[in-house]
Amino acid sequence: MTLSSNEIENIAAARPANWVAHATLLWQHRRLLALVTAVALLVGLGIAFAIPKRYESVTRIMPPDQQGSGALMLAALTSRAGGLGSLGSLAGGLFGGHTTTALFVDLLHSGTVSGHLIEHFHLQEIYRNRYRTDTAKHLARITTIVDDKKSGVITISVQDTDPERARDLAQGYLDELNNLVTQTSTSSAHQERIFIERRLHSVEADLERAQLELSEFSSKNSTIDITAQTRAMVDAGARVQAEVLVEQSGLDAMRQIYGDGNVRVRETEARIATLQHELEKMSGTSAPLPSGAAIGTDTAEDRGELYPPLRQLPRLAVPYADLYRRVKVQETVFELLTQQYEMSRIEEAKDVPVVSVIDPPGVPEKKSFPPRLLVALSLTAACFAFTSAWILMRDRWAQISAADPRKLLLHDMLSSVQRNRSAQ
Repeated sequence: MTLSSNEIENIAAARPANWVAHATLLWQHRRLLALVTAVALLVGLGIAFAIPKRYESVTRIMPPDQQGSGALMLAALTSRAGGLGSLGSLAGGLFGGHTTTALFVDLLHSGTVSGHLIEHFHLQEIYRNRYRTDTAKHLARITTIVDDKKSGVITISVQDTDPERARDLAQGYLDELNNLVTQTSTSSAHQERIFIERRLHSVEADLERAQLELSEFSSKNSTIDITAQTRAMVDAGARVQAEVLVEQSGLDAMRQIYGDGNVRVRETEARIATLQHELEKMSGTSAPLPSGAAIGTDTAEDRGELYPPLRQLPRLAVPYADLYRRVKVQETVFELLTQQYEMSRIEEAKDVPVVSVIDPPGVPEKKSFPPRLLVALSLTAACFAFTSAWILMRDRWAQISAADPRKLLLHDMLSSVQRNRSAQ
């Protein structure tokens, strides 16, 4: 369908005429528009100032290298941890191409983090929510966590009516993230550290038990150092035996000169008897040790001896050497495990993902919401536009003929609604 040149000229002439007519109509109702605008401005200002202030605290963090084994193992654990809520679905996404940044964002959105924050800051009482789920939803609404796809930097912003609480909540997200990452780290170094730690406790108990057994055996059998004691006993016995030989030679000479009844002869005989008794005591017997001697039955302590007999030292050397060897073996194992334990702790610290804080959260100085002037002006503009539209539509409706089907249909609908209300 094509329009003629006359029709086009009529339409072009009608447009400015309609615009002028609308402007004229609105100008005629300028007092109403001014009144509505003034009232809307006052109401808008009241609403804007009635809305509580909100302060926003922002922090930015940089996750560790996405290729780190600790982060991969972290995702593997969170996929199996039933108590971590929505974290169970992270492993599949991670191995499907998600980065460490996406993993950390999901950790920050987890129910574990929000639950700890609710408990730590008593948010259910502060926000006056009856149910914990409503408090978690409120916390999610005031928290914004976004990540930069290029740099991987995560931005955490928290809004609250209290600026210090906003800062504390932002810091709480960082603390809970670090705790969660540390608790869920399942790297090989972590597993090795746990194994070595358990083995170290076991070896330490074995070492203490072996040392107690050795000390008890040495105390009851007067054995300090079998090798050194044997050498000392042999030297002491040789000296005593030499003294006996010297005294016997002198005794033979004195008997030839003074006879057997001389006092000096008797003194020499008594001295020789004492030396021989001492020599017999040092030598002891070669009889086997009684059963249980290794644990102190009829030992040198029971006989009141300061040292074991020379002939019993070889027999005592066997259990002593066994106990001494056990102590040395346990000491060596304990030292090696201690070194490995320290090394595993260092490796574990390297494998645990470390969250680097770029911008720590601070106490906001200015409010972030609401923009009071914008709220007041927006409400005023909306009321002005609605009133203007109502005036134009009312005038347009008044120009429609009463016999118009549209008016008749609307009149019938209104009459039907009024009858239904009257019947009720």
